[in-house]
Amino acid sequence: MTQEADFGELMREQLAQVQERNTAALAEVADVLMERVVAGGGVVLAAGAGHSFNAVTEAFHRAGGLATVKPLHDSRLQLVNGASSSTAAERTPGLAADVLDRAKPDPGDVLFVFSTSGVNFYPVEMAREAADRRIPVVAVTSRECNAAAPPRAGSTLSEEADHVLDTCVRPGDVAYPPGTPHTGAMSSLANTFLWNLLLAELDARAAASGRDLPLWRSSNMSGGDEANAGLLERYRPRIPELG
Repeated sequence: MTQEADFGELMREQLAQVQERNTAALAEVADVLMERVVAGGGVVLAAGAGHSFNAVTEAFHRAGGLATVKPLHDSRLQLVNGASSSTAAERTPGLAADVLDRAKPDPGDVLFVFSTSGVNFYPVEMAREAADRRIPVVAVTSRECNAAAPPRAGSTLSEEADHVLDTCVRPGDVAYPPGTPHTGAMSSLANTFLWNLLLAELDARAAASGRDLPLWRSSNMSGGDEANAGLLERYRPRIPELG
């Protein structure tokens, strides 16, 4: 068996573990979204820094995804604007409050914070700031990484959140080769998998309750632009990033 096939099997085993460990948490988070977002009209606020921002873009304006997702962002946190400076920004106290204030959150919203290590000031303070505003916080993080990484903000993201979706990522993120891992990061794959498991869970609940989810269609398929037009008009006032 080739090394590539070995790693493929490792990835599949990891995702099976992620799904098994998060079954109950996914159901809880789906209930929160049904109440506050689908029925209540709130918005999903999605935050992340560094490579965890990939999960924010996965959730935002994607075919098959929720139209109610608002990305929380700041140029200082973007890797393409400077990798070292992005790392420094995530470790800077006070930035989360500024980003959240600019987003003008509503008490009916739900905050998702994506962070593998879950120890830097930005994700931890983002969760604290949302809690102060009585906004439920869902952490998509690795409990094992939270426990192993050097604490910087006094607590960890998993400790601050109301709900935790555990990516089950090992400390350091890398997974290959299994004995002495130094490549094969798992966090982006686990984040995407958990988000889409949640969408499937949410869709099942919506169908059972007779509700339609506000889901984007692919704009590159026939009828996609027309189907999305109403969602754009409805959500653009709260989500100016829809353009």
